Amino acid sequence: MKGIPDHIKENLEILFVGFNPSIRSGETGHHYANPNNRFWKILFESGLTPRKYHPTEDSSLLDLGYGFTNIVSRPTKGADEITKKEYIKGRKQLKRKIEKYEPKLVCFVGKGVYQEYRQLRKVAWGLQEDPLSKRSMEFVAPSSSGLVRMRIEEIIEIYRELPILLHKLESR
Repeated sequence: MKGIPDHIKENLEILFVGFNPSIRSGETGHHYANPNNRFWKILFESGLTPRKYHPTEDSSLLDLGYGFTNIVSRPTKGADEITKKEYIKGRKQLKRKIEKYEPKLVCFVGKGVYQEYRQLRKVAWGLQEDPLSKRSMEFVAPSSSGLVRMRIEEIIEIYRELPILLHKLESR
């Protein structure tokens, strides 16, 4: 199964980075398309979007300044199916994308995604202190997967930091 297209352009407010597409996303060609994934609900309830979007509208979020990519493009049932070789290749590609497009914030949707990207063991939620790119801040948010055991209210609370950070950036 082929990967799904990135939705990315220069000077995004936020570039959301996932592990890789789900099988459902691979079948539909849209980000966060698995019905058990809570991504679209989280964006709305955290104040990032004015309404709850549908996965088929993923490209329209570029108009809000939000883009989408993954560290690995191959769809799988779970992140545990991703190979070390795919992570190495994906890490290099992601670094190039961030350098080229220079989003204000890169939001890693899951600690594991950020751990693979930065090759770190310990990672806290929220804004990271030492980003690789000096032009883009790095933010770690919980995965939106329905498999995550964290309460949805806690997840939304962490995502609520994103519009606050964007507002602070605009005030500079």
